[in-house]
Amino acid sequence: MPQVTVQINGRGYQIACDEGQEAHLARLGNYIDNRIQELVASVGRIGDVRLLVMVSLLLADELSDAYAQLKVASADRGAAARLDREENLAVALESVAQRIETIAESLEQN
Repeated sequence: MPQVTVQINGRGYQIACDEGQEAHLARLGNYIDNRIQELVASVGRIGDVRLLVMVSLLLADELSDAYAQLKVASADRGAAARLDREENLAVALESVAQRIETIAESLEQN
C-alpha cells in the first residue's frame, strides 16, 4: 500500500492510501496545511490540537456550505426539468387541440 508524507504545520505525517491516490492525498494535505497557515496568521501560534480542531471546524463549515449549495443547485435542476416537462406537455396539448379542431371542421362539412 502506497504511503505519502504530508506536511501539516511543519510536521511530516506518513499516511497510507490506495494505489493511484497519492497525488490526491498530497493535494488534500497541502489544502489543510494552507488553511492552518491562514489560521495561524489570523490567531497566532496556539497548541497543535487546538489548531487542528479549529481547522477541522472550518473545513466542516466549508463542507456544510458546499452541501447546501448542492441542494439548491439540485432543486434548481429539478425546477428546470419540471418546466421542460410542462413545456412539452403544453406543446402536446396544443397538437391535440389542433387535431380536435381539424376533426370538428371535418364533421361540420359533412
